[in-house]
Amino acid sequence: MSEHAFLTRSAALASIGAAAVLLALKAWAAWSTGSTAMLGSLADTTLDLVASLGTLLGVWIAAQPADDKHRFGHGKAEAIAALFQIVLISISALGIASRAVEQWVSGHEVKGAEGGIAVSAVAIGVTLALVAWQRHVIRRTRSIAIHTDSVHYQSDLLLNIAVIVALVLENYAGLAGADALFGLGIAAWLAWGAWGASQAVLDQLMDHEWPAEKKQRFLEVLAQNPDITGVHDLRTRTSGNRDFVQFHVWVDAEMTVREAHKVMDTIEDRLHAVFPDLEILIHPDPEGLVDEIGPAGKDVLPPIRVTMD
Repeated sequence: MSEHAFLTRSAALASIGAAAVLLALKAWAAWSTGSTAMLGSLADTTLDLVASLGTLLGVWIAAQPADDKHRFGHGKAEAIAALFQIVLISISALGIASRAVEQWVSGHEVKGAEGGIAVSAVAIGVTLALVAWQRHVIRRTRSIAIHTDSVHYQSDLLLNIAVIVALVLENYAGLAGADALFGLGIAAWLAWGAWGASQAVLDQLMDHEWPAEKKQRFLEVLAQNPDITGVHDLRTRTSGNRDFVQFHVWVDAEMTVREAHKVMDTIEDRLHAVFPDLEILIHPDPEGLVDEIGPAGKDVLPPIRVTMD
């Protein structure tokens, strides 16, 4: 098993374990207190468990090597798993908001806040430990599925703090309706988190181009090769933890096929030194030849070249 697969699976299993423990604790707390905020936290944890199971499946599929039916690998399974999580988060937000409004209108009162506060405090400790491990895994793997899972659990930290504040205000400060109000705020926070996480997921599924800074760094490395005079029709995308790029380069029209092949190998070696997980497809063209129309035919190689000897 590769390091990437081991780390992503360990993070997914850790989130499943944490969600299972918190689910049992919050079920008891929601039943004993009748708190809308705690009920919202319970619903969120239930979906956490389902989403974490989906994440485990996603990272397991993504770790499978390329085969004859998936020549580019299975990296997009992570994005699909992340999209599944986003759908569940959105459903959770709607359900919590509906419950909060119902409780606000009915004037429901919270009872036995001490148990709910204690459970939320335990949940904060467990979640902090989980998020710390997830961040380590994300730094090492760049997994979008684990990143989305981590975003959700980070929001859980605020959610549990909100539950504690709501119970304190409702029971000890005598502010009726505080529980329902915080429940509504939790729903809004979850919806905002789902919206933010969806952007990176959709970028992968739609084969969005790399960020401008990353693409510029790529071109700077590419420009260090003195045997090419231009680059056009550059296309980039990311799938899971792998990057893909394809482009045309101009080379001396008098080069033999063998010489051009050596130049392409040199380009790939230099690029892999900076982008180790990059899959590269290069099309050599005689200098000045452009078959593409529009922006694709424009030379994008930086004008200032630095040769690495």
